[in-house]
Amino acid sequence: QVQLVESGGGLVQAGGSLRLSCAASGFTFSRFAMSWYRQAPGKERELVAIISAYGSSTYEGSVKGRFTISRDDAKNTVYLEMNSLKPEDTAVYYCNALRTFTRENYWGQGTQVTVSS
Repeated sequence: QVQLVESGGGLVQAGGSLRLSCAASGFTFSRFAMSWYRQAPGKERELVAIISAYGSSTYEGSVKGRFTISRDDAKNTVYLEMNSLKPEDTAVYYCNALRTFTRENYWGQGTQVTVSS
C-alpha cells in the first residue's frame, strides 16, 4: 500500500522557518522524482519544488533562495526546508511522488502551513 505522510506544518510568524517532511512507503522511493506542491484557499495547486531521482532540484520562482528540497533515499523521506517565510506562503503543502516511465503518481494528504504577518 502506497503512503505519503507529510508532517512539520504549523503556524509561524513572517520571517520564520519550518521544515516539512514526507515519509514514503509502498513503492521504490529512489526511482521516483519527489515534489512539494501547495494550494492556497481559492487558488490552484502549484508546484513549489521538485527533486529528481538523481538529486537535481528545481524551484518555483517565488521560493528560490528561501526553500530547499532534499531527499534521503535511505529513509524514504523528502524534506522541504522553508526559511524567510511570508504570509503568501500560507497554504496546504502536498508531497508528490512521480515516475513518468511507469506513469505512477502518488499524493500525500497535505499539511497546513500558516504564516502570520
